[in-house]
Amino acid sequence: MTTERAFRFGRARHLVGIAGLPAAARGNVGVIVLNTGLMHRVGPFRLHVDLTRRLNALGYPTLRFDLSTMGDSGASAEAGPREEQIRADVRDAAALLAAHAGCARFVLVGLCRGAQSAHIACSEAGVVGAVFLDGYIYRTAGFKLRHYLPRLFSPSRWRGFLVRKLREAMVPEEEVSFGSVYPPRAKVRGELADMLARGLRLCFVYSGGIGEQLNHPRQFRECYGRSVADHPALHMDLLDGTDHTYTLLCDRERLFGHIEGWLLQQFPPTPKTTPTD
Repeated sequence: MTTERAFRFGRARHLVGIAGLPAAARGNVGVIVLNTGLMHRVGPFRLHVDLTRRLNALGYPTLRFDLSTMGDSGASAEAGPREEQIRADVRDAAALLAAHAGCARFVLVGLCRGAQSAHIACSEAGVVGAVFLDGYIYRTAGFKLRHYLPRLFSPSRWRGFLVRKLREAMVPEEEVSFGSVYPPRAKVRGELADMLARGLRLCFVYSGGIGEQLNHPRQFRECYGRSVADHPALHMDLLDGTDHTYTLLCDRERLFGHIEGWLLQQFPPTPKTTPTD
């Protein structure tokens, strides 16, 4: 049995979230789900609600909450960069699950910009893993070959290509996905290598909805190199045919199956012990 409770919490009691607290899960790894962009904590089409309830049924305590100034959460009145606010919010979320579910270890989950927030907060003590849904990925030489080679013999595609290139020439060259400007690839690669060196376990799941950014599973290795991509603590899946927000129930089932399988393998829940005479 799982109890869902609404909390107002945080260093300024400015954060709002919903905790799922399975009765038999005290001390298990807690799962913290972060906002997708500016979206409310329920996630796109209630994705976060469905996911956390599925994880609660497996025995994982969860918290889906709104970061500072998003959804129902207010501002902390602290001065500082957004990255520091995200880290502080995740510290507050971890403290809440520690108090109410006995968790000392935490896995972060985020979609799109939520994955970027999770990437930032992976530096926090107690964070032992993360699930990045459509997280950072960069176009590589391999991406461009796979993308442009089939289009070489199509006049209409050549015209569209030239128009896009003229537009791109008018703006600074930078990696952009879903309106978000990426940091330099070398910086992200170094941060992922550092996470793995510190013992974090990472799961990357990419949807078919980011075909303009990722077009083959091997692009992940092309992007980050073998030392990151082939690390035993890192897992990557590309769910071809799914959309970015997993609108269809069949796509949602595929996603949940991947996340559940990874969590059960990497952080199996501890069964509740029954006192003996």
